Amino acid sequence: MDLTNLSGRLQTAFGRPELVVPRADVKNAAVALVLRDRSGAPGDVEALFIRRAQSERDHWSGHMALPGGRLDATDPSLVATAMRETLEETGLDLGVHGKLVGRIEESGPVGGGVPSVAIFPFVFWADPRAQASVSSPEVSEVHWYSIHDLLHPVNRGLYHFQWRGQERRYPCIRMGDRVVWGLTYRILETFFAV
Repeated sequence: MDLTNLSGRLQTAFGRPELVVPRADVKNAAVALVLRDRSGAPGDVEALFIRRAQSERDHWSGHMALPGGRLDATDPSLVATAMRETLEETGLDLGVHGKLVGRIEESGPVGGGVPSVAIFPFVFWADPRAQASVSSPEVSEVHWYSIHDLLHPVNRGLYHFQWRGQERRYPCIRMGDRVVWGLTYRILETFFAV
């Protein structure tokens, strides 16, 4: 993958990542879309995902997600939030084994009953040997999924979700018995469009 080209395209579409500032009207969070070229073969790029642990206090309990979390008062920037949360959740130190490539437009949860939060996704390129593992009680699993598989039509479908007695359907990506949908799906689709 041509990182210079990717970085330029992301910057043209969404602006420079270091210029992102938290919003004053809502809580802020940042996530990391971490990519690595596992084999060195063209097109063999993987993305890092976590599965959130089951918790009654977590609105996204059990969901597949990108590593990330809320802005902390000690974080000097939202980029730092994404890096800190990735380290805490997966043990992957992006300051040592990664490079900031760009950002994706701000997003947030939609629908009733979800917290009001602005989520800022940042794209990082990790060393091919970069390892990640469950490093927090907030995380139950860590996975690297091939971009090729995430884009393949056979893995695309609809996720059926019950909300207040009504069935809702959302576009999703199925990776085996894991489902990427909702906010994480929207972030990925925005990235893939670039």
